[in-house]
Amino acid sequence: MEKWFEPDVATFLKAKPITDYVGSLLAAEHQRVICINSLDPGLMSRALDRIEEEVSSKFRPNGAVSSSPGPGDNSFEPYAEKFTPPLPAPETIGTFATQAQPELARRMASASLWAFVIYVGGAGLTCVAQLVIARTIGATSYGIYSYVLAWTTLLSYIAGLGFNTVLLRYVPAYSATGKWPLARGVIQFAFGRSLLVGMLIALCGIATALFLSETLHRELTVSLAVGMATVPLVALYVLGSATVRALGGVISAIAPERFVRDGLMVVLLLLAVALNVTPIDATTVLIALMASSAVTAAIVGLSMRKLWPPQLRSAVPAYAPRDWWHLACPVMILIGVEVLMSRAGVIILGWTGDAHEAGIFALGLNLALFLVLPRMAVGTFFSPNVSKLHAHRNEAALQSLFARATVLSLAGTVVLALPLLLLTVPLLRFFGEEFVATAPVAQILVVGQIFAAATGPQQNLLTMTGHERAAAAITAIGAIMNVVACAIGIAFFGVMGAAVATAVTNVAWNMAMAIYIYKRVNMTAGLLFAFVEFRRPAAAE
Repeated sequence: MEKWFEPDVATFLKAKPITDYVGSLLAAEHQRVICINSLDPGLMSRALDRIEEEVSSKFRPNGAVSSSPGPGDNSFEPYAEKFTPPLPAPETIGTFATQAQPELARRMASASLWAFVIYVGGAGLTCVAQLVIARTIGATSYGIYSYVLAWTTLLSYIAGLGFNTVLLRYVPAYSATGKWPLARGVIQFAFGRSLLVGMLIALCGIATALFLSETLHRELTVSLAVGMATVPLVALYVLGSATVRALGGVISAIAPERFVRDGLMVVLLLLAVALNVTPIDATTVLIALMASSAVTAAIVGLSMRKLWPPQLRSAVPAYAPRDWWHLACPVMILIGVEVLMSRAGVIILGWTGDAHEAGIFALGLNLALFLVLPRMAVGTFFSPNVSKLHAHRNEAALQSLFARATVLSLAGTVVLALPLLLLTVPLLRFFGEEFVATAPVAQILVVGQIFAAATGPQQNLLTMTGHERAAAAITAIGAIMNVVACAIGIAFFGVMGAAVATAVTNVAWNMAMAIYIYKRVNMTAGLLFAFVEFRRPAAAE
């Protein structure tokens, strides 16, 4: 029935709670869901009429089952008119897609708005956290903290093995088609492999830090060990958030990471300052981060348990590892090189031993990364719907959705960028006078983010339409270019060279993806085309 109602979005949304409830009842009674496909619209109509008659007969006083309705029998006509949409003719399929687009666009705008509120609120808290950290530990320790955090973030996403995207793609698809054993299987498979790899990375990282302890500063050595111990915790809550999103909990997926992690970290840091139990440095901050990451993972786990459908509880796990690894491997490379591309300047500056310059660059980078939030918020709703539209081969609706996502992403980025560009120096003075030198670095990186936002959430589009390997290849090339450019820029121009190299390669990387999308995905990208698509429905009306 779900597939029958899908062409009419309004009817589908009305009938969805009914079909979900029926599925829950069948799962509770340990009954199987049998999927029947037919190309005969008359057969499906007669089947629905028969089901309606059988159900209605159970509520009649005498319990009798009437015969099949004849040509003049209209006893079930109101229900048929309400719940049975006509099958569209081939020439009207485009009409149904056009009618569905405004509804989908409104839902994306609403969901993106709430997600954007959460992201901005969380980013505000993150900004407060960075302010407290920078003012408390100073530029040098802040550079050590940023250097270790860059490695922790990179290795955490590698430990995730790309399964966060696998969960986002396959769990909704399996749920929509009633393949609950595979849905449970992919969740268990993802968490098991990721936890194992995360523990191995943590053990190897701690051993490496201890092995190099004689050549490294003590603060850096201990900080690296703590950061490596945090890797499996971050991987767990990243996968948990992806699972919660796949099960429909958008807000409960992003709120813990955005509020609990940084909020609790600040509380623990201020508590350590108040009690004066230990020297406050990068190690103290990273210990607080590890504790808050553990709490975040626990909260995400509770959200998963709350949203866990009854069908998953009774399902026996089934596995399709070849399909999952086919997507996971390029996504892991994609995410890893993307983190490397954004953090290359911090890693290279920290690797050379210039912790103070690393702290200056890291603060400017963190301010610029604040502008990624609109794209992340839009992508929260955009990714699952791209997967659905691509599965139904609805290219017109997908193009329109991508155009709207581009406009929303750029609009949010510009709104956040203007205050940062106009008030850079006064804002940096809150972090401390030694951080005022970050102003030109931050402004260069902010301009680069604005140009990148004009192309929209391209990575989401490529990943969810089966072009994840191309996206990984493009990102890998961009990361290599960024590392080389940052190394050359730092060698000749110091921290300013790193800023220019990062901004230029970020723009070039997004332009390369836009060209690939235009040639291979047959979809226009960029601000001009997005505005044309955005205005087209209004002109048609």
